[in-house]
Amino acid sequence: MKKYYYTLLLLIIIIKVKAQQADYPRDTSYSIRSAYLKLKKHYPEIAPISPKKTDGIEENYDVPYANVGRDLTLDIFHPALKGDKKYPGVLLIFGGGWSSGEKANQVPMAQHLAANGYVAVVPEYRLSPEAQYPAAIYDLKAAVRWMRAHTETYQLDTNKIAVLGCSAGAQLATLLGVTGALKKLEGDEGYLEHSSTIQAIVNIDGIVSFVHPEAEEGKYAAKWLGGYKNEIPEVWKEASPLEYVGRTTPPTLFINSAQSRFHAGRDDMIKVLDEYHIYNKVHTLEGTPHSFWLVHPWFEPTWKYTVNFLKAVFR
Repeated sequence: MKKYYYTLLLLIIIIKVKAQQADYPRDTSYSIRSAYLKLKKHYPEIAPISPKKTDGIEENYDVPYANVGRDLTLDIFHPALKGDKKYPGVLLIFGGGWSSGEKANQVPMAQHLAANGYVAVVPEYRLSPEAQYPAAIYDLKAAVRWMRAHTETYQLDTNKIAVLGCSAGAQLATLLGVTGALKKLEGDEGYLEHSSTIQAIVNIDGIVSFVHPEAEEGKYAAKWLGGYKNEIPEVWKEASPLEYVGRTTPPTLFINSAQSRFHAGRDDMIKVLDEYHIYNKVHTLEGTPHSFWLVHPWFEPTWKYTVNFLKAVFR
C-alpha cells in the first residue's frame, strides 16, 4: 500500500511539472549541439563541449529561486564544502538572442569554475516568447539576491560575486553589473533584503549598447524590447549597459570573437573604465566565429582567461 502511495505521489508531481512547463513557450533551439552543427560546416576541426563530472565538486540541479507565476530554477556547482572557507561566486547567463537558449549551455563552464574554487550558479530566466524586457533582468537580479540569501548553505563570499554571460547573456550580464541596485531594474521577485550588486563582469561576445553607432541589432532585440528602435528609442537606451558605466562599474573582462558586430559599444565602455582607473581586460580570439565558447578548441582559452581575470580581481 505504501509503495502504491509513493508511486501515485511521484506520478502527480511529474504531471504537475509537465503541466507547468507547458504553460509557457520555450525555445531551446540554441544549444551546444545546434551551435556545433552550424559552425562545423566552416570549421570542420571543432568539437562540441560537454559536461564532465569532476571529483570534489558538488552539483545541484533545478533548484527554485523565484516564482513569477511559475518557478524559475537554477543549477549550482561548487567545491565540496569543508571547514569554514568562503568561496567567490559567479552567476552564469546563457545566450540565444534573448529568445532562445538553455541552462545546459553554461554547465561545462560552471563545472570548470567550480573546479577552480568558485560557487557557480546557472539560472534560467524568462525569454522573449514568455516575457519581454525587463523581465529577464528582474529574474537575474533575483538570482543574485538568492545567492546572497544562501551564503551559509554554499559558503559563498558575498563580497566577491561576478557575473558572466555569453552573447545576449553577455549584454544581460553587463547590464546587471553596471546597474547595481538601481530600483527601476530590481524587480520584486524575492529576497529584496539582499543586494543584487556585482563585483566583476565577464562579457563573452555581447554588445554593451543597442543605440551605439556600431550596433546592428534588429528583430531579435525588437522582439525582446517590445518594438524597434525608432518606435521606442527610450527603451533601447534604457537596456543599453553603456548608458550606466561610470566610477562604480565593476572590473570587466571582454572575451571576443573576430566578428566585430558583437563588440558594439565595447571600446567606448573601455574608455570610461580607463578614465576611472577600473581594471579591465580584452581578449580577442583571432579567426573565431560567434558561439566560439561552445566548441573546442576555443572553450579552453575562454575559461582560462575567465579564471585568470577572476583571480586578479578577487585575490
